[in-house]
Amino acid sequence: MPSINQIPAKLLSQGILGNYIHGTDATVGYVSIEKGSVLGLHHHINEQITYIVKGQLDMKIGGVEVSLKEGDYFVIPSNTPHEAFAPMDCVVIDVFTPVREDYK
Repeated sequence: MPSINQIPAKLLSQGILGNYIHGTDATVGYVSIEKGSVLGLHHHINEQITYIVKGQLDMKIGGVEVSLKEGDYFVIPSNTPHEAFAPMDCVVIDVFTPVREDYK
């Protein structure tokens, strides 16, 4: 069986590493984020669902500040500007549709 640990990690930003699985219509990411890490303001054509497995991720999504804790999720619409800060170590599952071609 395939394992997420067999997929080379992609460095998204200092302290943010993601392992990505690509299907025909979606990409799923297992993302480890170190305390103090920042993912700058960006947007993409993909709808994104972010689910917090462990820790906390503070985000600004479409100009609205949200603090996501373990068990929380947020659906980020296509082309919506968003950014993130990790006040503690966290693990996140991100789902993108369509496939994140730039993460292949």
